[in-house]
Parts: sequence; structure tokens; C-alpha cells
Amino acid sequence: MSTPQEPAYSLTLAKEDFKFSSGHFTLFGESHAELLHGHNYQVGVEFVGRRLDEEGLLINFIETKKMIRRLCEELDTQLLIPDRSPHLHLQEQDGHLEIRFQDRRYVVPSADVLLIPEVNTSIELLARYIWGRLTEELDLSHLDSIGVSVSETAGQLCWYRAPAPKS
Repeated sequence: MSTPQEPAYSLTLAKEDFKFSSGHFTLFGESHAELLHGHNYQVGVEFVGRRLDEEGLLINFIETKKMIRRLCEELDTQLLIPDRSPHLHLQEQDGHLEIRFQDRRYVVPSADVLLIPEVNTSIELLARYIWGRLTEELDLSHLDSIGVSVSETAGQLCWYRAPAPKS
């Protein structure tokens, strides 16, 4: 016999300007990768909790929206490269990053690259990356869970949801 769940609030922020345009290529193992291309990504964030603050709010809207926008700005107009992939060979020299995969070789200005601490730049891992950055920089310990969605094209998005880290 199950017990009823406690009532909770679920608040989603998916503003039109929670977006970034970046280049990437998804890796499919050691022998296949997409061609280098770009997307106009859209971000949404869901906050779930059972308690409101003394003002009747689940989160601080002002600080939270600023943080989401700042993360989108950091990702915007960058070439996103995973720095933990065993299939990529990265070497920085003279202000440029050389990226090798199989017989492909890309050399780009280091300032145009954002190294993501993941094994790939899939929307799944980008959602988890943004979730991690939000929970590191904002006090969300009073929440039950946080979810982040990343959409790369219409009809293709991923949600990453996990319990809020407790401080």
C-alpha cells in the first residue's frame, strides 16, 4: 500500500532568452562522429520543492534568471569540446587548440573553444553540465529536485533531473 505524496510546487523557467548558439560534434564511440555543425540551443529549468520562503516564493527569481542567462552567455558562440573523451586528442599551443579524432584534425583559436568536463557534447550531457553549474553556484538546498532541459532542434530535447544537493 503506497502513501500519498506530500504536496509540492513545481516551477519551470524557460524564457525565450535562455538560449545559446554553439558548434559541436557528437561522438559515437571510437570510430564515428558527426560532422562539425552548430545548433541554436534552448534551456529550461524546473525547480521542485515543498516549502516556500517567507515571501511565498520557491526560488529567488532575480538571481536564478541572472545565473541561467550567464551560463547561456558562457556557452554562446563557442565550439563545445568534451575534455574527458578517450576518443579525442587535444593539444593547446600558441593560442590554438588542436583537436584530433581519427583522421580529422581541427585547429581553432583557443578563445573560440569551451572545454566541457564531459565525455561528449550530447544534449544529455549538456543538460547535466548546466544542472551542475546551477547547483554549484546557487543555494538550492531547500528544494527537492532540479531539472534542466536542453533542446537542440524543434522536437529534440533532453531533461536531466536529480535531487537538489543538500548543503
